[in-house]
Amino acid sequence: MLKRFFIFCSGADTDILDQCSAGEQTKYAGIGATVFFTAVMAFIASAYALYTVFDNYATAIFFGFIWGLLIFNLDRFIVSTIKKRNNFFDEFLQATPRLLLAVIIAIVIAKPLELKIFEKEINQVLLEEKNEMTLANKDQLALQYTPQLTAYTSEIETLKKEVTDKETEVNTLYDTYISEAEGRAGTELLGKGPVYQEKRDKHDAELAALTELRKTNSEKIVAIESSMTLLSEEYNTKVADTQPVIDGFDGLMARVNALNKLPWLPSLFIFLLFLAIETSPILAKLLSPKGVYDIKLEEEESAVKTWNEQQAQQRAVMLTTDTEVNNRVYSDIAEEDELYDYKRKKARELLQLQADAFHKKQKRIIG
Repeated sequence: MLKRFFIFCSGADTDILDQCSAGEQTKYAGIGATVFFTAVMAFIASAYALYTVFDNYATAIFFGFIWGLLIFNLDRFIVSTIKKRNNFFDEFLQATPRLLLAVIIAIVIAKPLELKIFEKEINQVLLEEKNEMTLANKDQLALQYTPQLTAYTSEIETLKKEVTDKETEVNTLYDTYISEAEGRAGTELLGKGPVYQEKRDKHDAELAALTELRKTNSEKIVAIESSMTLLSEEYNTKVADTQPVIDGFDGLMARVNALNKLPWLPSLFIFLLFLAIETSPILAKLLSPKGVYDIKLEEEESAVKTWNEQQAQQRAVMLTTDTEVNNRVYSDIAEEDELYDYKRKKARELLQLQADAFHKKQKRIIG
């Protein structure tokens, strides 16, 4: 039962193969087994690749099964259409397109399995890329807020400088009226005279202005710091909102790119393995000698071709003969007076009918 199934997978004509030896049947069963297991590997590879895309087992298995059937049918068609000839070069030319197709199929099958085999290494590469993307994302978002934060900081520094400058001015006035009272400057008269009082009043006025300035600027600084806090919270919110996009950066394309960043030699070996599996049925057909099955298949195809050519020739002869007979028959009829008189009578009747119809039409138009 299993042997018959593998022979079916090989695409061989079972009616012809049943007439061949057991060794010939075993050869085609081996070719069919290779086709079958290649399709199984294609199913596994595509199911895993689709799972990384859809993240759903049922969907991945369904479409993976469809892909496996497609590869099975394609491989079976490739193997079954390679015909053994007496010239190896002609056989190789015949198989060249199929070999190129086998290379493409091997790449398609091998790549998803490489993703699974090197999953841990790929995850490490993706983690490093995600970290870099996170830092880059924070820097890019910061560019939107840095100018405003810088402006707020500069404004706070300006307000603080106003207070500091005012404090310096008030301290200077304080030293002035104290020096006047002590007689160290100004009028150099010891005591609290009119000049002292004038300078003291000026100092007190500026001190009151300083107190008001401190209160006003302090309120402004609190308001600016509140705006800075809101801006920082908005920045942190945007960072948090965009982070899931980076965390989800592990799709099929991202994994393929991460795989390409790993050493190429292990991937090459896996590709060569699947290439050998995929091309083995074709190479087996090319390298194997012409067997009994090939001879019988060629004989049957030749018989069908000969039969078709005979039928075509017979139809051509029948057409030629029928044409000659018809020509002779119509040639003989053309010489009969009875047929001439009959056609002459009918032609006269037709002309009379046409004349009557024309006359009636003209009468309707005129009258």
